[in-house]
Amino acid sequence: MSDIRVGLLAYGAIGHEHNQAVQATPGLTLTAVCDANPERIEAARELAPDVEGFTDAEAMLDSGLVDLVIVSTPPDSHHDWAMKALSRGTHVVLEKPMALTAEECDAALAFAADKGLTLVVYQNRRFDPDFVTMRRLINDGAVGEVFQYDSFVGGYSRPCDYWHSDAAVSGGAIFDWGSHYLDQVLNLFTSPIAHVSGMNHKRKWTHVTNADHAEVVVTFEDGTQATFVHSDLAAARKPKFYVLGTEGALVAEWDAAAEPAVADLPARVFLYDATGAAQEIPLDDVTPFTFHEELARHLIDGAAMQVSPVQSRNVVAVMEAAEASALDLGRPVVPHLVT
Repeated sequence: MSDIRVGLLAYGAIGHEHNQAVQATPGLTLTAVCDANPERIEAARELAPDVEGFTDAEAMLDSGLVDLVIVSTPPDSHHDWAMKALSRGTHVVLEKPMALTAEECDAALAFAADKGLTLVVYQNRRFDPDFVTMRRLINDGAVGEVFQYDSFVGGYSRPCDYWHSDAAVSGGAIFDWGSHYLDQVLNLFTSPIAHVSGMNHKRKWTHVTNADHAEVVVTFEDGTQATFVHSDLAAARKPKFYVLGTEGALVAEWDAAAEPAVADLPARVFLYDATGAAQEIPLDDVTPFTFHEELARHLIDGAAMQVSPVQSRNVVAVMEAAEASALDLGRPVVPHLVT
């Protein structure tokens, strides 16, 4: 079978990452790029000189040049672009979150299934070396039975003025980073979710509509709890990950050398035994662009992918439940999940 022809819809930093991945992945060929800014199309041509450029996304989808479109537009447009691409017989990769409601996710997944097309979300932080290392240690029983799992991102800083900070576009603080961190939670724990609670604080940053500090607590039916905090009011950071087990603990500390892009570089993972003694664990090697390699094999040979669209749909359902809980002073909400 010939290579899968890929079109990139929107070309910012994440579009550039997808471009790099496509160039490195056998079975994928970049044929088209669409962005309202012609300078970004030229930036894409630095890696793919022969790519066809478009400033109209529907024109790209109608061009006959694309078998698969990777959508990197803001979250509030993910559902519409997915439906438009699927209606043209085009496979779709969405940036996270899949959509802003589980209902939109379900509609897109049903449409993709009806068309016999692939719709999947780029859950890139499923492949972060620090998380991969922690997941291996947890699954190997290095800390015994895990009963408490905490994750954190943020610090004390003025939020950006970009769409990430506009709740109507991004879905809010829980959606913005929760799409990453709650995907990791659902990837780690297999027990059914009993309920979800959430809390949003709007205390200081009035120039944006996202919460200044947001917290999600996921309680599983076996009693395990997982928390996620996204904060722009954390003058003292929590560890990126803090995991308690019956035989020890795992702590992933932010690497001071990673400043200022602290959220984008791996944390340092420390394993604590029952005496409190700690050792730093070298991070596992992770093959670059694993998601794209699996995507190519899936589209060409039908091979399974680690990331499934149902998982990404359920992440949205959990975040929806957390937002509903936050509107009710953190009272628990049972999310509607599918298998």
